[in-house]
Amino acid sequence: MDSNNKYTNNGTTSPPLTSSDHTLAATGMRAADSLLRLVPMGLCVAALIVMLKNSQIDDYGSVAYSDLGAFKFLVHANGICAGYSFLSAAVAAMSPASTISKAWTLFFLDQLLTYLTLAAGTVSTEVLYLAYNGDTEITWSSACGTFGKFCSKATTSVVITFVVVAFYAFISILSSYKLFSRYNAPLPDPSKQLQIPAFHG
Repeated sequence: MDSNNKYTNNGTTSPPLTSSDHTLAATGMRAADSLLRLVPMGLCVAALIVMLKNSQIDDYGSVAYSDLGAFKFLVHANGICAGYSFLSAAVAAMSPASTISKAWTLFFLDQLLTYLTLAAGTVSTEVLYLAYNGDTEITWSSACGTFGKFCSKATTSVVITFVVVAFYAFISILSSYKLFSRYNAPLPDPSKQLQIPAFHG
């Protein structure tokens, strides 16, 4: 059966899409985009709170997240991520139309947040690996045997951060698709093209 046939199975014509149909579809897309951006905001806040409350005191001493630069970086990255997720969700929900400047801005910032959270999760994972396994070459024993509660909470925060990375990787793919599927690459200015003189020998 021809897919371009304007008749349905019962012989009637299908009504064309109206402007209100396109408006409803655009509104639904904006709502879905906003909800998708709010999910990592909640995850970032959860990872942030878990790490901020992460400290342990026992007979061997005390340890807190602020004692380690990687964990402080993780807290700051999740705070930035939560703030950006809220703002980008608000922009996606309230903006009536997509413009090329908005598309480029979201594309760039989505990429930036993806790499920021990935970097924070990666360096924190390295610290956790050393805390669990130590380093025999420099006779650095593992610390999680003594501060198990601290390591457990830190692991939870890092795992949540990597879930955020997965969400933002998906969001970055969507924002890049929206940008490059709707807008063509800028055309070169003919007046600024490089002109090579021709030599006749």
